[in-house]
Amino acid sequence: MVGTSTFSLSLSKQYGKTYRPLASGFIATSRIPVDLPPRIWDAQPHKIEDQGTGCGVSHISNQDRLIVALDVPHVKEAEALVERLGDHVTFYKIGMELVYAGGLDLVRTLSKQGKKVFLDLKLHDIPNTVERATARLADLGATFLTVHAFPQTMKAAKAGKAQSGLKILAVTVMTSYDDQDLQDAGYGCSVRELVKRRAGQAKDIGIDGLILSPEEVGEIRAQLGPGMALVTPGIRPASAAKGDQKRVMTPSEALHAGADHLVIGRPVTAAADPVAAAIAIQKEIAAALG
Repeated sequence: MVGTSTFSLSLSKQYGKTYRPLASGFIATSRIPVDLPPRIWDAQPHKIEDQGTGCGVSHISNQDRLIVALDVPHVKEAEALVERLGDHVTFYKIGMELVYAGGLDLVRTLSKQGKKVFLDLKLHDIPNTVERATARLADLGATFLTVHAFPQTMKAAKAGKAQSGLKILAVTVMTSYDDQDLQDAGYGCSVRELVKRRAGQAKDIGIDGLILSPEEVGEIRAQLGPGMALVTPGIRPASAAKGDQKRVMTPSEALHAGADHLVIGRPVTAAADPVAAAIAIQKEIAAALG
């Protein structure tokens, strides 16, 4: 792990300010019913003309825009959710909690089933460790892997993925953080300033996409132009509670702002009827994209 003096020096170089060491080190910055309704994504996929996807394709199907976060503590619970959602969801996020419970095998299983997997591990370590870890994770068949948006970390992950199909997404600032949180942690800048700086660094390094809050999507898209995937957590349907996310939008708002993929967890996984919840969100996506 990087010492606090090295970390403080790194921040000073980036932002031209003096930072006192922090004890915390650094900011770590997400029974199928028989009578299922028709799948709403069978309509023509929405073509991306002015944004790009960062994934080497010219369009994203409405179905693939929804990424359901399997933020559950046990693999069997995740497997039950996937089975229940069936063909209505084909893109899933697997994070640290589930990985530590044995979820890496689930990544392989879902990939073999034709599902897409967003492996949300937010890697951040010395470059050699990040590069080697990324190389090992690339063998699992995941579509996305997250790392923190520190230059050395991003460069190492890019080297580690090599010629695999894995796409690296950089986490700018966690959506649960606001300006006061950054100040409390010793950063002398706002969330907006830090996101813009890290987004620019990610583009220069050649990272495939970014994780950022939906309210930052429009400005970052304008800053970077087409070619990078913008993936947004902090998405809540209008009827859902904000939970612990401080910077949130509805699916429609995020898509209109320029988001490519929407990460949604509890509004689906904790719903009384997850299938109905997922279908409702898919309908909102379809309506937003016309």
